[in-house]
This record gives sequence, C-alpha cells and structure tokens, in this order.
Amino acid sequence: MRFIELSRSARWLVVAACLAFPLASPAQDLPNRFDPARDAAKDVATAMAAAKAQHKRVIVDVGGEWCSWCHLLDNFIEDNADVKALVEAKYVWVKVNWSPQNKNESLLAKWPKIKGYPHLFVLDGTGKLVHSQETGSLEAEKDYDKAKFVAFLKRYAGK
Repeated sequence: MRFIELSRSARWLVVAACLAFPLASPAQDLPNRFDPARDAAKDVATAMAAAKAQHKRVIVDVGGEWCSWCHLLDNFIEDNADVKALVEAKYVWVKVNWSPQNKNESLLAKWPKIKGYPHLFVLDGTGKLVHSQETGSLEAEKDYDKAKFVAFLKRYAGK
C-alpha cells in the first residue's frame, strides 16, 4: 500500500478540517426508540455532552415501545416540520426506556416521580433538571396540541 506524502502545512489543514467537521456527532449515537437493552445513564450523558457543545438543552423522553402515546408523540413531532425544527434547533432528544424488562430505576430516581408516560425531563448541558413535564396537559383529544407543545418547547429552550 502506498501512502500519500503531504507537506507539513497540508497535514495541518487535514487536521484542522477533521476538528472543524467531525464525522459523527455524539447525538447520532442516541437511540431513536425505547430500548430496554440500552445503558440509559450513558445515553443521557452522551446527550448532555452534545447539548453542552451545541448550547442546547436535553429532553429526556421516558416511555416504552408498549406506550401508544409515546408513538403518537414521535409521529406528532415528525409530522409537524415547525415543531421538529424547534426541537432540533434547541434540544438534544434522548429516549429512556421504562418497561418491565428495564425500569431504569437508578437513573430515574434522580428526578421527580413519573405518574404517566411519556414523560419529559428538560435538563441543561450540565444535567441540572430544568423542568419535569407530564404530557397529558399537552394533549388534544387523540393527539398533541401544537400550540401547547410549541409553548412548552419555547419556554424551556434556554437562550
């Protein structure tokens, strides 16, 4: 195999480009579904690191694959481009499983008790709890209320 020889200045340009444009962000390693096999504490730590680096907040979405309202929430965000854009601009979203297979009790014990699912915890980049949100008050009949959900996102987005 033959290697390309680069001048010292060219090597520095390659290094600078790699630092400026990383191939993968930590948030890409986060789950896109509720997975009882995941290390939830590690996922939240990854989300906090990404949020801190990107000057965002974290939303910890607690629920399970068994939860119909959890799936409705996912679909609601996906189907509303303005809501999705607000989430992506201001938050790092991380799913934490709660199910008989894995209740993630040690992680969830850090925050207020959950009475229903899905439940959203808003954290800053250091992991400090900013807000605990039950989602029933964000619902409208058999879906989520867009105005209420957007107001929630804007209220806790930080700077």
